[in-house]
Amino acid sequence: MTQSADAVPETGAPLPRFPMRRTCPFSEPREYAEMRADRPVSRAELKVNDKPTWLVTRHEHVRQVLGDSRVSSNLKLPGYPHQFHIPEEMLAQVRLMMLNMDPPEHSAQRRMLIPEFTARRVKELRPRIQQIVDEHIDAMLAAGGPADLVTALALPVPSLVICELLGVPYEDHARFEEWSAAMMNHDLSPAEYGAAVQALDLYLDKLVTLKENEPGDDLISRFLEKNRTERVADHADVVTMARLMLVGGHETTANMIALGVLALLRHPEQLAALRADPALLPNAVEELLRVFSISDSGTARVATADIEVGDVTIRAGEGILALNNAANHDESVFPDPGTLDIHRKEARSHLAFGYGIHQCIGANLARVELEAVYGTLLRRVPGLRLAAPVEELRFKDDAMVYGVYELPVTW
Repeated sequence: MTQSADAVPETGAPLPRFPMRRTCPFSEPREYAEMRADRPVSRAELKVNDKPTWLVTRHEHVRQVLGDSRVSSNLKLPGYPHQFHIPEEMLAQVRLMMLNMDPPEHSAQRRMLIPEFTARRVKELRPRIQQIVDEHIDAMLAAGGPADLVTALALPVPSLVICELLGVPYEDHARFEEWSAAMMNHDLSPAEYGAAVQALDLYLDKLVTLKENEPGDDLISRFLEKNRTERVADHADVVTMARLMLVGGHETTANMIALGVLALLRHPEQLAALRADPALLPNAVEELLRVFSISDSGTARVATADIEVGDVTIRAGEGILALNNAANHDESVFPDPGTLDIHRKEARSHLAFGYGIHQCIGANLARVELEAVYGTLLRRVPGLRLAAPVEELRFKDDAMVYGVYELPVTW
C-alpha cells in the first residue's frame, strides 16, 4: 500500500527541518542515512517557511525523479520548494533561468549552449586552463607560505576561466564574486537577495548590450549570433543565461577545488596513491565529487502529476528535493560510502552534476579544471600541508553550495 501526501506520520512527531547540517566536512548529514534505511521518501519542513516538502534520498529514486517528465523545475509553480523566502510580488517578476525552465524552452536554450561544453571543445580549452593554473601557482609559491588556497587558487582559476569563456572582463571579478556569494547564502533576506541579483543583472545587461553591437570571440557573442536566426531568447533571457553561466561556472568549481585539496591532505594514504599513479586522477575527481556533493539540494522540483516513488505517492503540486548528497552515499550503490576511495569503481555513478535533462551542462569543463588544479598541485608542491587545524576552518553550512571560506596551507 502506498502512502499519500496527506498521510500523518505514524509517530505523530513533528516533521524534521531542512536543511540538515553535515556532521563533519567529509560526510552527509546523519539524518540522510536514517531516512535511506527507514523512510527513503519522507517529508520535512523547509527552514524558510515551514512548508512540507518531500525529501528523496536513495540513488534509484533520485534518478527516477530527475528523469521524470511529470516533475518540473519551474520555480514559479505552486508547491515549488523554495529554499529562500521570496515574496509573491518578487516571484512574479523573476525571469526563469535555463535551470528552472521546462521543455520546450529549456531544450531550445540548452541546444544552443551544448557546443560550448562538449568534451572536444573543453579539450581545446585545456592548454589555456593549464596556463591559468600554472600562473596562479607560480604567484602563490613566489609569495611564500602560509597562503589561503581559496583566494590564491581555488577562486581565481575558475573565475578567470569562465570570464574568458563568456567574454566578461576579469578586472570586474571582485564585484560579481561578491554578488554571487550573496545569492548563495541561505540566510539572506529577500531584499538583500534581490539587490544582489539586480546588481549582477544590471552589470550583465550592459555587457550583453555591448556584445550585441560589438561581438567578440566568446560564448555570449556566439549565443547572440545563433539567436538571430533561432530566436529562442530575448535580450533579458540572454542576461539571465549569462548570470547562470557566470555564477554556476565559478562558484561550484571554486568550492570543489578547496574541498578536494582539503580531503586529500586529510587522507595521506589517498594522496600518496595519487602521487604514485597520476593516471588515477580522473577517478579521484569523480570520487571527490561524490563525497562532497556540494549542490545537494540544487535539484528542487515540483510534481505536475501524481507519481509513485518507492512506496509513496507524491501528489501533483507537491515540492520535492532530490538530494544528491544522500544518493551519493547510498550503500546499495557505493559500498562503505563514508570512505574516500580514489580507486572506487562505482565513483562515476555519482549524481553530483544532477541527472536527466537538467544535468549540469558544464560538467566537462569542471572536470578538466579540477584535474588541472589537483594534478598540478601534487606535482609542483609536494610539501603542501594544512596550516590550520580542520576544527578551526569555517565551512559554508549557510550556503546553497557547500564549501570552505578559507583554506590556510603551507609547504
